[in-house]
Amino acid sequence: MKYLSTRGQTPPHTFSQAVAVGLAPDGGLFLPETLPDISGHLAGWEKLGYADLCFEFMRLFATDIEPEVLRGIVAKSYAAFAHPEIAPLRKLRDRLHVLELFHGPTLAFKDFALQLLGNLYEHQCRVTGQGIKVLGATSGDTGAAAIHGLLGKPDTAVFVLYPEGRVSPLQERQMTCTGADNVYAIAVDGSFDDAQRALKAIFGDREFSAQQRLSAVNSINLARVLAQCVYYLFAWLRMPAAERSHIEFVVPTGNFGNVFAGWLLSRMGVPVAGFKVATNRNDLLHRLFTTGEYRSGSVTPSLAPSMDIQVASNFERYLSYALGGDAAAVRAVMEQIGATGAYRFASFDRNLFSSSRADDAEISAIIRRVQAEHGYLVDPHTACAFRDLNPARTSIVLATAHPAKFPDAIRAATGGAPTHPALEALKSRAVVKHRLPPTVAAIKAFIAARGM
Repeated sequence: MKYLSTRGQTPPHTFSQAVAVGLAPDGGLFLPETLPDISGHLAGWEKLGYADLCFEFMRLFATDIEPEVLRGIVAKSYAAFAHPEIAPLRKLRDRLHVLELFHGPTLAFKDFALQLLGNLYEHQCRVTGQGIKVLGATSGDTGAAAIHGLLGKPDTAVFVLYPEGRVSPLQERQMTCTGADNVYAIAVDGSFDDAQRALKAIFGDREFSAQQRLSAVNSINLARVLAQCVYYLFAWLRMPAAERSHIEFVVPTGNFGNVFAGWLLSRMGVPVAGFKVATNRNDLLHRLFTTGEYRSGSVTPSLAPSMDIQVASNFERYLSYALGGDAAAVRAVMEQIGATGAYRFASFDRNLFSSSRADDAEISAIIRRVQAEHGYLVDPHTACAFRDLNPARTSIVLATAHPAKFPDAIRAATGGAPTHPALEALKSRAVVKHRLPPTVAAIKAFIAARGM
């Protein structure tokens, strides 16, 4: 299978090539040339465990990797998850389930993709005999998961940009207290969007990217999106057959990558009733799905910091499908967004997508309510997903992080806060971070001077 850029000015890539560069050289995002119809596989996949299901799904896309090699990569990627089901589906009441995606090494859903991506990078380095520098930007959980996916791996260096003072203290410690020589946590002055803009500009310098052997670890890397498709599929297959066509996945998201993975799966023949996008007060996506207009604004810090975003990087992939794969039209729209920060859809599928918004006061109230009604504690991001659930559908809420990662928000809401041994251990370790302005020149100089 080949992979094409949304902007149509990059030659087709293999899976491994697309993973290696992350962002297409023309500034676009990679998508499969065609999507497989997996409807005929569903019955045979029903009883598979998570790693086996992931292998069967990913082999349809990673066609340039030998199947048994890919099987080993996948098995290794999920071996460190704490729960035997990897992504357990928990029933709170009739027509309400929670898909727990926080049992990985960094207690966040990003581990599902980034453990796999780290092992794909390791495989690539072994096959090519060349090292790689991985660059990412994070609003919280991506950075920690990327770092732990590459921790101590030979011939790799990982550089993660994050907004100084705008991630939770424990999220920061997960990035800065690893003690690994191949990890560089870079605190930039400004917002996540500032960091992401710098990242895209750096990848836009093709000469520098090639010279430094840079690869993108953000959800602009297609391997991450494909890996995230699997937990939607796993949850759908765990539901009774009679309920499957009524399922609505409720997804806390700011960057659109998580919900896009589910939507992409639905285009492969998995019947899903809908996707509900749950946002915090930085409600770019809620406004998109209620008005049909994508319009970025300013970022306001919130209790759900991983969603403090006003530039949804995966929007371009959805736009490509919405425009029928017309690369020239995609380029024109992205130029318009770059110039004005806005784009309005001529039409929009409001049957498949819905959305909601929760401000900080509502997040705290929802945390209390869910605990009182169900005896279940949710983190601030997952709390956003419990706003205005559709009673006519079976809701599967994606629990994106362990509540122990946000003790201050949980304590303010409930009077107490959970702990986790892995997080407690970080509190005694030294913080090692590098403070930089969010400028392309400063970050490029830092990267060039370090690493392999």
